[in-house]
Amino acid sequence: MTSKNLYVLGGIATAGTATLLVLGAGAPGIIGDGGRADMMYLAPIGIVVLGALVFRFRPRGMALSDGAAAVATLVVGLIAIVAGLHDDFDGARDVVMISAMYAAMFAASGWLFWRSNSPAR
Repeated sequence: MTSKNLYVLGGIATAGTATLLVLGAGAPGIIGDGGRADMMYLAPIGIVVLGALVFRFRPRGMALSDGAAAVATLVVGLIAIVAGLHDDFDGARDVVMISAMYAAMFAASGWLFWRSNSPAR
């Protein structure tokens, strides 16, 4: 696969992850029944947008931005658990699993960007 194709796939994966995160946090809610607590999940999206602008959409910068968004997604889930914003044990498990899923999606996007700039192309 060419560098350009990997870069485009990374962009599609990042945009898709951000879209699914907004829809998931907005409609059904991730933390409890949804609401204000779910707005914390907008922070990773802000990190990606800010990183894209700062790094001028370069592959390595986009990879770092997606990696930071993955970590931020996990931190948001951790904050929700520690603050007790979940309903019960099942709610806590759901927050952890959903946060891990979105973090993995951001990480996969970052990996695609990283691979698009590898010298072995």
